[in-house]
Amino acid sequence: MTDNAFRNINILTMAQAIGGAAPPIVISLGGIVGGTLAPDPAFATLPVSLYNVGVALGTLPAAWIMRRFGRREGYVFGALIGILGGLLAATAIAASTFLLFCLAIMAVGLYGSYIQSFRFAAADAVSGDMKPKAISRVMVGGLAAAIIGPQIAMHTPDAVPGIPYIASFICLAGLALLTLGLATRLTLPKPVAVSISGGRPLSEIARSPRFILAAGTGIISYAMMSFIMTASPLAMVACGHSVNQSTLGIQWHVLAMFGPSFFTGRLIARFGKERIAATGLALIAGCAVVALSGLGLTHFWLALILLGLGWNFGFIGATAMITDCHTPEERGKVQGLNDFLVFGSTATASFMAGVLVHIDNGWSLMNWLVFPAVALALVPLMLSRGFAARMR
Repeated sequence: MTDNAFRNINILTMAQAIGGAAPPIVISLGGIVGGTLAPDPAFATLPVSLYNVGVALGTLPAAWIMRRFGRREGYVFGALIGILGGLLAATAIAASTFLLFCLAIMAVGLYGSYIQSFRFAAADAVSGDMKPKAISRVMVGGLAAAIIGPQIAMHTPDAVPGIPYIASFICLAGLALLTLGLATRLTLPKPVAVSISGGRPLSEIARSPRFILAAGTGIISYAMMSFIMTASPLAMVACGHSVNQSTLGIQWHVLAMFGPSFFTGRLIARFGKERIAATGLALIAGCAVVALSGLGLTHFWLALILLGLGWNFGFIGATAMITDCHTPEERGKVQGLNDFLVFGSTATASFMAGVLVHIDNGWSLMNWLVFPAVALALVPLMLSRGFAARMR
């Protein structure tokens, strides 16, 4: 790894830690603020769902901008959107305007679509077997984000007397400003090709078995994580556990999501992308097994930890697989399509979770649905040449 690549990966890791703190703020406070502003309590969680919609809608435009003008320029533009989104959310709180708050949180989601591509930027900075390690290194920043975001959400709601939560979203804008500063320090190469038609047609790439398997693995890993995680706090409280106990469970889940990133890259280098991704999917299935085994606090917490570990292995493994699906001139559009599919599915999963968890036996039904979803990717992964090659 060259000195410049090492420097870029360090900057991207810090940017992941700071920029990645926005989602925990939105998830922790979006529903609470929505409940105070919404004309109907049924719409309280709409801003949180719209965040995921914003990420999904932003992925393809973000990929085009970065492919046309360069990643550094794209990240600067994305950070500006994040600053605007945070300030608009604060304005909406001050003005008690629910519609503006929803639009602001969607803008924060658009900003999130740029944050999500940091892992690809890290992979582009190196070559060969170093790509999984670079991806894993940047994902370690998510561990810091999982601490920074909740701490801001916990300690800033009453910082401005008489206007609860406004300071939290001003802080979100401040984090985006710091991300902008880091983005300007990147020294990434210019785009290989500026033509939007560079390389193979996207439709041809999207039909290739390699892309279908890689994208499908990422979709199921992320969507199933969102599906179960979104419903877990509601299910825990419905089963008689306290809000603090459910919050602690989510904290352990987030630590399990990002903690393994210290060594996931090395595991991929040793055992292969496909085998690590398959292990992740198996752990997600194990989460469902534990959740269906009982409704005690231990069952919920262990299930959430397995879910976090499964997401880490499955998602990082799938991301490494995507880097094998394109040439340098194709990478922008391929990575953008992948993230559009992944986060579009994640947004859909979060909407479904909010509906299913409230029906009779909804928690059990959700966990039973995990098994066929996981099998859709796990079986082809185990039959793939990459998986079989590592078995020899």
